[in-house]
Amino acid sequence: MQYRRFPLIDDVEVSALGLGCMRLPVQGGEDAAIDQAALDAMLAAAGEAGINYLDTAYVYHRQASEKALGAALARSGKRDEFYLATKSPVWMVKERSDWDRFLDEQLERLGTDHIDFYLLHGLGSERWARIVELGALPALERAKASGRIRHIGFSFHDSLESFKRIIDGYDGWEFCQIQFNYIDRSFQAGEEGLAYAAERELGVVVMEPLRGGALASPPPQVLKALGAYPTPRLPYEWALRFALDRQEVSLVLSGMGNANQVWENAAVASSAPANSLTRDERAILDEARRIYRERERVPCTTCGYCQPCPRGLPIPELFGLYNAASMFDARKGSAHWYKSAYLSAGRGADSCAGCGECLTKCPQGIAIPDRLADTHAYLTAD
Repeated sequence: MQYRRFPLIDDVEVSALGLGCMRLPVQGGEDAAIDQAALDAMLAAAGEAGINYLDTAYVYHRQASEKALGAALARSGKRDEFYLATKSPVWMVKERSDWDRFLDEQLERLGTDHIDFYLLHGLGSERWARIVELGALPALERAKASGRIRHIGFSFHDSLESFKRIIDGYDGWEFCQIQFNYIDRSFQAGEEGLAYAAERELGVVVMEPLRGGALASPPPQVLKALGAYPTPRLPYEWALRFALDRQEVSLVLSGMGNANQVWENAAVASSAPANSLTRDERAILDEARRIYRERERVPCTTCGYCQPCPRGLPIPELFGLYNAASMFDARKGSAHWYKSAYLSAGRGADSCAGCGECLTKCPQGIAIPDRLADTHAYLTAD
C-alpha cells in the first residue's frame, strides 16, 4: 500500500485508499441490518492490505454504521491501527449544545475516546451560514482542545463558489472531502476546487471515485472505449487510477461491500502512484467521459447561477438526477431518490412556476422550465 500525507498534519501518514462505510454489506436487504461477520472480514482484509483510514458518518445505514464499525473494531482489538473519520449531522443541529451532544453519542457508538478526523457533513452555502450562526467552529475547537477529536474538516456538496467561500471562511480547516472522478471533473468543487484546497495546504479526501459504483458497470459504448487500451483493465480500476493520479489528493475513499472488493481496490491503490497516468491512458479516459457526456439529457454544469429559485427548487440537483439516470442507465435508482428526497418535500421539478427568472441567468442557455418538466416526466414515468 502507498501512503500519503495531509499538508498541515505532520505526524500522520494515511493509506492512499480508505474504506468508506456507507455501503457496507447488509442482511435481508435492510439498510440498518449490517452483516457483522462480513464487516469483520472486511476490516481484517483492510488491515492486511495496509488500509489505515476508515470513514463513516452519523447517518450512514440509517444511523447503524458507526455502531457496527465500533463493534467490529472492538472485536478486532485493532482500533489503534486505524485512523477513524466520521461526520457531524449538521442539518440535525438545532441549538449550540447539540454539537457536543452528537459528538458524545458518536464516541459512544464507535467505542472510542477520540475521533481522528471529524468532519462537518455535506456543507454548502445554506448549511455553512447556519452552522456559523450556531457556533459549530468554536465547538469543534473545544472538542479538539479536549482531545475528543484530533483534526477538523468538512465534506462538501455545492458549487465551486460555495466551496471557496467555506474554505476562506475559517482558518482552522485541516482537510476537506469532495466528490471527484473522471466524469465529475467540473462538478461541485471539481478540479478547480481541488487545486484551490491544495494551494491553501488542505488535505483533500476524494469520495465517489466510482460515482456510487456506476463507473464500475459502464454501458457497452464506454466498455468498448476502455477496452481500446492494450493493457486490459476493469472499469473500476480505471476510475480509481484517475482519482489516485492527482498529487493534491491525500486519499481516495471507496465504499466497498465485501472483503474481495477490499483486496481488489487495495491492489489498484498499491500500484497507482500520483502522476503515473500516461498521455495514452488519459486519452482513453477522455473518450469514456465524452461518451458519458453525450448521454446527458441537460447540458447543466452545476454552476448555480440559476439559484436561488423563487420556488426554492434545487435546479442543478434535479438536473443532476435526470442526467445520472440517463448516463448510467440508472433510472430506477434516480427515480426513487427523486421521489423520496425531492418530490415528497415539495421540491420536485413539477413545482416550477415557469416564471422564467432563471432563463436570463443560465450561461448555457438552457430552457430550464422546459427541461424541469422533462425531468419530472422522466423520473415519475411508470
